[in-house]
Amino acid sequence: MDGLTQRLVTATVLVSVLVTGGAQLSLAKNLGDGRNTRMEGSTRPLNSMVGLELQGISEPGADPVQIQANVVTYRGRRAVRIVNDDGPAGGVSGGQVLAIVKRSVFKDGAIEADVAGFPRPGAKPDTRGFIGIAFRVQEHGARYEAFYLRMTNGRASDQLQRNHSAQYVSHPDFPWKRLREENPGVYESYVDLDAGAWTRIKIVVAGPKAQLYVNGAEQPCLIVNDLKLGDSHGQVALWTGSDTEAYFSNLKIR
Repeated sequence: MDGLTQRLVTATVLVSVLVTGGAQLSLAKNLGDGRNTRMEGSTRPLNSMVGLELQGISEPGADPVQIQANVVTYRGRRAVRIVNDDGPAGGVSGGQVLAIVKRSVFKDGAIEADVAGFPRPGAKPDTRGFIGIAFRVQEHGARYEAFYLRMTNGRASDQLQRNHSAQYVSHPDFPWKRLREENPGVYESYVDLDAGAWTRIKIVVAGPKAQLYVNGAEQPCLIVNDLKLGDSHGQVALWTGSDTEAYFSNLKIR
């Protein structure tokens, strides 16, 4: 996963997007519809790549993260599929992928989505399947806040591993490793997860505070009272971590 410092690698040229029908588009082309209208209080079924801007983030010294992104049917519904290939075992890992909702504007409110995923075929042994939502995304992913799930941790046989099921991070200055070292247990928690199954997540944000809810729970599984970017604003993005095959559906921003 992510280390103390990261660099943003624009996915243009290095990555191609596989869209429905098998056609390939360079990320140098605009995936949006050309309109600049802001999107607030909207629901997106995520049955198309239109309006999503893909960005890859790699660790210093690592090869650019390789991304596959397309629309498929997964467990009975159309969904955006993102595969984060962070390279072979033994190399530098920690690559992240953002699929930024280009017309989104978000400061305070709620974000909901159905997510599913697991370690990609051929993933490194310590991969957990990292899937989440980034918010208040700025400058094409140079800065953002995010909650994500470590999908295989939720039902691990080791309790300490279970305690790392849900995670908050703030890019670029507060990756998971720094937060865990400086404040053990404060920015991550346990939540029951079934890797590969559709999982409903909801993020509620107000000023410098945010809460993560999973699968319709009345109470949040993770509370953050000091968002590291402060009372900021930006865009919303689908977030995928190192060596993960992820699926996203039914995104709601309000």
